[in-house]
Amino acid sequence: MDQKNSQQKKGGRKPKENPAVFRYSISLTAEENAHFLSLFERSGMNVMAHFITACIFQKTIKTIKIDKAATDYYMRLTTFYGQFRSVGVNYNQVVKILYRHFSEKKAAAFLFKLEKETKEMATLCKKIIQLTEEFETEYLKKEG
Repeated sequence: MDQKNSQQKKGGRKPKENPAVFRYSISLTAEENAHFLSLFERSGMNVMAHFITACIFQKTIKTIKIDKAATDYYMRLTTFYGQFRSVGVNYNQVVKILYRHFSEKKAAAFLFKLEKETKEMATLCKKIIQLTEEFETEYLKKEG
């Protein structure tokens, strides 16, 4: 039996070379805790103890701040730009179809209406560009 016991391996984890054995306790107010948790979330770290150690010893802590409004605005603007390009493609197709299926006089009348709508769309596009520039100035360049 002694041989059998000596041949069996120990179970469990391998011991660490330099285990952390010293523990400290702190108490935070509700406000301090909320601030701490927001800093921890922004750090992207998974282990709170590692985050606290990094803060104490002033190691570099990466923080990522994602502005949901800016992200949403950018995504919607990208979608809108795709739709705007589709309108341009459709515009060219409509002009070709008008001249192919209608008399020149009738096609010109329809093109006049189309041109009027296109001018309104260009005005709208200028307004969108202005709003985007205001948004960038107001929200995105504050951090710099």
